[in-house]
Amino acid sequence: MAILNASVINRYLPGRVLVLALFWCLAQTAAQGQQQLAPNIVFILADDLGYGDLKVFNPDARIPTPHLSRLAEQGMMFRDAHTSSSVCTPSRYSILTGRYAFRSSLKKGVLGGYSPALIEDDRFTIADLAKKAGYQTAIIGKWHLGMNWKPVDPAQPAIRNRPKAEPDLSNIDFNSPVRSGPNTLGFDYSYIIPASLDMSPYVYLENGKCIDTPLVPFEGTNTERGVFWRGGYASKSFKIANTLDHFIDKAGTYIRQAGSARKPFFLYLPLTAPHTPWLPADGFRNRSGAGTYGDFVAHVDDAVGRILQLLDSLNLTGNTMVVFTSDNGADWKQKDKETYPGHQANYIFRGEKSDIWEGGHRVPLIIRWPAQVPKGQTNADPVCLADFMATFAALMHQQLPEGAGPDSFNYWPRIKGAGGRIRTDMIHHSINGMFAIRKGRWKFIDGKGSGGWSPANPDDGAPGQLYNIEKDIRETTNLYSQYPDVVKELRALLEQRKAVGSGDSGK
Repeated sequence: MAILNASVINRYLPGRVLVLALFWCLAQTAAQGQQQLAPNIVFILADDLGYGDLKVFNPDARIPTPHLSRLAEQGMMFRDAHTSSSVCTPSRYSILTGRYAFRSSLKKGVLGGYSPALIEDDRFTIADLAKKAGYQTAIIGKWHLGMNWKPVDPAQPAIRNRPKAEPDLSNIDFNSPVRSGPNTLGFDYSYIIPASLDMSPYVYLENGKCIDTPLVPFEGTNTERGVFWRGGYASKSFKIANTLDHFIDKAGTYIRQAGSARKPFFLYLPLTAPHTPWLPADGFRNRSGAGTYGDFVAHVDDAVGRILQLLDSLNLTGNTMVVFTSDNGADWKQKDKETYPGHQANYIFRGEKSDIWEGGHRVPLIIRWPAQVPKGQTNADPVCLADFMATFAALMHQQLPEGAGPDSFNYWPRIKGAGGRIRTDMIHHSINGMFAIRKGRWKFIDGKGSGGWSPANPDDGAPGQLYNIEKDIRETTNLYSQYPDVVKELRALLEQRKAVGSGDSGK
């Protein structure tokens, strides 16, 4: 074997180093290019927005929503999308974890403003997934999944509940970050309110810490339909009517900063509207034919438009996935329908927010990503918002950890137009804890009535409900007694799914 002497090595070494350096630079450039191909994601979650509130889903809607119509024209709209629950806390839990909320400690209802954290710190979330894939992660908006406040005296609970009274907050250390919250669940940055905008405490928390203390007493109001909030405590600077626009401003600041970085960003933007209190800005008053509520929806549309325009101005639109949806159906009651007879906030569907019927959990869903998602398409697949965990995992080329997202189904192949499987079934859950399961054309409800706020029709004697959703989307004819074999099959499937996850874990 020939051995090179020192002079030969010295003659060729600089050239070899140059070649190696060139290969390294090319590899780095390729890696950065691959990273830049990963889309930014802006996930906008409206609060209590109905399927029928948007013109693009309901041509007869009496609310102008031009920005959301534009989003749908440039992306894909889903006509059979559902939340896992008909109220906000459990549906938000499912979005972030890919797990039905009835598997958690919350079996019915929603959390309060001082409730402890519902998601355990070691539970894998969509934010964890995004971080694992190299994303910057942020949440700006309404949290409503509980937090563990830090006590002043560690030997005592931070919050002492008092029957029929505001909790005793004297042992909360409002000057320290909360012990459990968004920043312990995968979010690099958080700017939130604790719960709904009609629940105390009325305070912004940045990275888990109140931005303005001490809290002072805050009076509630119930002056007209929808203009309602509970009394309690608030920071002195908190302006309840400014919250929606304040969050959009914060989101804009974040997008400008994160969009200039080499890493993609994931922004979860859960809005506070059009949930009560209905407080549209002055420029939106009398903008709709659906009263104060409709005006507030028009304000929401404008808020989304501001985000879309910002993405355009920063040249981020082409490689940013925008997801827009709602956490449950609209709080639109029979009296509202009578007052504004031309507007159906929950479209033709039976029921409203809180109910097990379609109006409680069928929601608008729009996805736009010009680089990958076909524009102007309508998707009729049955989709659950819990499916974003597995869908994002596929999009990001990530394998979910064992046990993560057990109820999440990967829809990414179908979203980008490559075919693939669809869900065979999904579970729904009402505010009172009533279950339903959907499989193909059939929807079985394990109980009587709405399971929520809507009054039930006269009792037909059946202990449960069965509807042919393909032929009877309004759920008017209960077929429970006519198809006992179908009832038996779906009841057994429901019990099986309660015990075992119903997703595909991103496979």
